Amino acid sequence: MKKLWQKDGAKLNPKIEAYTVGDDYQLDNQLFPYDLKASIAHVQGLVKVKILSGRESRRLAKALSQIQKDWQKGKIKIKVTDEDCHTVIENLLIKKLGDLGGKVHTGRSRNDQILVAMRLFMKDNSDKIGGLILDLAQTLLAKAEQYKKIPFPGYSHTQQAMISSVGHYYASFLESLCDDFELLIKIKDQIDQNPLGSAAGFGVNLPLARDYVSRRLKFKKIQLNSLYCQNSKGKFESLFLEALAQIMMTVGKLASDLIIFTTQEFSFFRVKDSMTTGSSIMPQKKNMDILEVIRGNVSVIFANQILIKDLNKNTFSGYNRDTQLMKKPLLESVKIVKETLVVMKIFLENIAPDTGQILNKIKGDILMADAALELSKKQGRPFREAYQQIAREPINGQADYVAEIKKKVSLGAAGNLHLDLYRQKIKKLSQSFF
Repeated sequence: MKKLWQKDGAKLNPKIEAYTVGDDYQLDNQLFPYDLKASIAHVQGLVKVKILSGRESRRLAKALSQIQKDWQKGKIKIKVTDEDCHTVIENLLIKKLGDLGGKVHTGRSRNDQILVAMRLFMKDNSDKIGGLILDLAQTLLAKAEQYKKIPFPGYSHTQQAMISSVGHYYASFLESLCDDFELLIKIKDQIDQNPLGSAAGFGVNLPLARDYVSRRLKFKKIQLNSLYCQNSKGKFESLFLEALAQIMMTVGKLASDLIIFTTQEFSFFRVKDSMTTGSSIMPQKKNMDILEVIRGNVSVIFANQILIKDLNKNTFSGYNRDTQLMKKPLLESVKIVKETLVVMKIFLENIAPDTGQILNKIKGDILMADAALELSKKQGRPFREAYQQIAREPINGQADYVAEIKKKVSLGAAGNLHLDLYRQKIKKLSQSFF
C-alpha cells in the first residue's frame, strides 16, 4: 500500500523502512479499533464544519464499519510496508470509495491520530484493569473473612515480631489494592483529554468541531493547546504507567512473601499441584514459578516506565519520531498487569493456610510486646519499665493465639479488621468508576 506521506516516484530504501517502522506494524493491531473509532468521530466532525456532506459521511462510516468487521475476522493484516494502522485504514477507504476515502484525513495528521488512539487505549484499559483489581480485591476480602481467626506471625526486620492473623495479612493487600484503584481513577481522569484536532501540533486552518468530536469519543475535556498535545506524549503515558507500577508493587510484594511462606522451611500455605511446575532433574520439586514471574514482572513495569520517561525527557517541542518507541513498553505493560491480576486471583483461590505448621513455627516470645503493654496498663507503670521487666522474664511456650488475636482491638489490628468497611469501599469504588 502507498504510504500517506509518499510523493510520486519516491521510494524508501527497504533497510531504512524496516528500521524506522520497527515492530509498529505488529503493535498497531492492538490500536486498530481505537483508530477506527476516532476516524468515525472525525468524519462526523467534518460534517459539522461542512467539509463532508451527510451522504459522504454515511458512506465513509459504512466503509469504516466494514473495515472493522474485516479486521475482527482476521482479514486485514498490517505489513511492514504499511508502516501503521492509520495507513492501512486510509488506503482501504480509498480502495473502497476512491477520492472520497482520501477525504478522511482532512484536518488531521498521523501525529494526532496516534495520540488519540493511545489515549483511548489507556482509557479503555483503565476500566479493564480497574475491574480486575476489584475482582482480586473481592478474593482477598473473602480470604480475610475466612481466615481472620487463623494465627499468623507478623514480621519486622524479617524476624518474628508480633502476633497477627492470616486475615489481617490478606486485608493489608486488600487495602493496598483499594488505594491503587483510587490512583488509577485519578490518573484516568487526568489523561481523559482529547488531542484529536491538534493535527501535527499546530492546528489547521479549518474550524474543526473539536468539542463535538470530544463528546462523540466520550472524553471529559479537550486538550486545548495544539502544541501541548504533542508535548504531552510521554507525560501522559508515564503517568498511566505509574498507576500500573503501583498495582504491581502491591501484587509483587504479595508474591515475594508467598514465595517464602510456601517453602519447606515455612510451609505456611498448602498449594494445589495445579499451581506449581516441576524440575527436569529433581522429581520432588514443586516450583512456584508463577510467583517468581510476577516478582520479575514488577521490574519489567518499572523499567518500561523509566524507558518512556527517558525517551521524552529531552526531546524538542513538537513531534519526534523516537517517541514511537513508547508504544511497545506501554502495550506490553498493560498486558502484563492484566494477566498478573488474573493469575494472582487464581493462585489465591488455590492455596490455604496450614494452621498446624503455622502454630508450630510461632515462637512464644512473639507475645512479649503485648505482655509489656498489658503489664503497664494493669499496674499503671511506665511502658518502658514494663518493657524492661518483660525483657528479663521472656515468655516461652505456645499460648492461646486466637485469644491473643481477639485482644488486638486497635482499629485495623488483627482483632479489629473492620472488613465491613472494605466491603463498602469496594462497592463505592465500583459505582464511581464504571
